[in-house]
Amino acid sequence: MPTLKVTQTRSEIGCKQNQRDTLRSLGLKRIGHSVEQQDRPEIRGMITTVIHLVTVEEVD
Repeated sequence: MPTLKVTQTRSEIGCKQNQRDTLRSLGLKRIGHSVEQQDRPEIRGMITTVIHLVTVEEVD
C-alpha cells in the first residue's frame, strides 16, 4: 500500500477546533513536523480538511 508523507507547514493558531483535532489525529504537533501515513480514504479525508496547513508527498 502506498505511503503519504504529511508535513505541517502552517500554524494551527486561528483555525477551527476540528482542524486542530485533525492535525493531532494525523500525528502532527508543530510546524515542520512530518509523519508517514498509509494512503487510505480516511487519511485522505483528514488531509482534505487541513490541506491549507500541510504539504503531502507520496513515498514509495
